[in-house]
Amino acid sequence: MSLIDQFRELGLIAQLSADEELVEHLQQACRTVYCGFDPTADSLHIGNLVPLLALRRFQLAGHRPLLLVGGATGMIGDPGGRDSERELQTADAVERQLARIRQQAEQFLDFNSGESSAIVVNNMDWTRDLSVIDYLREIGKHFSVNAMIQKESVRKRIEDPTKGISYTEFSYQILQAYDFAVLHRDYGCTIQMGGSDQWGNITAGIDLIRRMHGEQAYAVTYPLITKSDGTKFGKSSGGAIWLDPAMTSPFSFYQFWINTDDADVLKYLKIFTFLEQDRLAGLASDHANDPGSRVAHRELAREVTRLVHGEDGLAAAERITQAMFANRIGDLGEGDLAQLAQDGMPSSVSASETPLLVDALVESGLAVTPRGDVTVGQARKLIQGNAVAVNGEKIADTEFRLVRENALHGKYFVLQKGKKNHHLVCLP
Repeated sequence: MSLIDQFRELGLIAQLSADEELVEHLQQACRTVYCGFDPTADSLHIGNLVPLLALRRFQLAGHRPLLLVGGATGMIGDPGGRDSERELQTADAVERQLARIRQQAEQFLDFNSGESSAIVVNNMDWTRDLSVIDYLREIGKHFSVNAMIQKESVRKRIEDPTKGISYTEFSYQILQAYDFAVLHRDYGCTIQMGGSDQWGNITAGIDLIRRMHGEQAYAVTYPLITKSDGTKFGKSSGGAIWLDPAMTSPFSFYQFWINTDDADVLKYLKIFTFLEQDRLAGLASDHANDPGSRVAHRELAREVTRLVHGEDGLAAAERITQAMFANRIGDLGEGDLAQLAQDGMPSSVSASETPLLVDALVESGLAVTPRGDVTVGQARKLIQGNAVAVNGEKIADTEFRLVRENALHGKYFVLQKGKKNHHLVCLP
């Protein structure tokens, strides 16, 4: 099976240019394939895993992945997928984000494997000193405005009289095409990969390479990943799911995957893991026979968490999960509780050194009545009804205080109402 056929089987192909030629091109030698990442945040997110892992698949097949970080284009903003102008990044913000993207790429790509060693480049390096005259004479002359305005991402903005598009974002297509031409010239890069919304920008680069260098290049796009209900992939109730553990804890990361919708889990196993086909088939069979066992979900959560956060991150995520759902709160280490305080569950810092449990239940919002009010009376009723546990122990005393001597690691209390409602209180 060719690499392109493998990508198809995994659901990673949306569009291809010169299909049969590309398959032969990849079979002939080590090729260089690139994908661009614009620095718009201090971390990559799980949506970026799609191209990162696709680049890794190219590398495992003997090809050289080239990761382009858009130091220049990141300051312009891609109009694709948006109906309004992006907020322009400052130079300092872009530099900070560049460093983080480089660091995170090393988790997935091998930078020391000879001919197929991965490379990271910054398009600011060849754009910074490009003069306006050179930009217009040497690059711009190869672009037809008539063709540019037919690109879907541009046309949609132009056709909406309330939105429009600035020349800044209109020029993004030219800069991205120029990136491909430079990488072709300097690194022999012949393949660009991106999301299906990038098709117009990528094919503009192919045209520019043909016009400037008289040579052939290729485009590969992958489908934009969505959930089965059509909503955007990669979001939770707390926002984006980041690869940086300081922004999304390994526990929360693990929980995102284990809570995947039944209709999506098999698709995600193909795209986001490197499991063998027979293992994928076995998981598909298990899921079809007994979806309630969530075998596929646990495998997905384990594999992706291990890939992003390593064995230690996975162990912590599974330990916290087990402690929370088996009511073994005392098994949690200080680092585990710090993860929960970060973003794993609702949390608060007490204003008092020795708060009353009743007050903590009110401040946490756990003492909510059926009518939606949060009251001291409801807090007392919950305690008297044996419905409240502190650090895994049931509390029946309405005068109970959270004192440091009883805190986990001298600081933390996990309040629990019923089986599923938790709140973490941190003493000051």
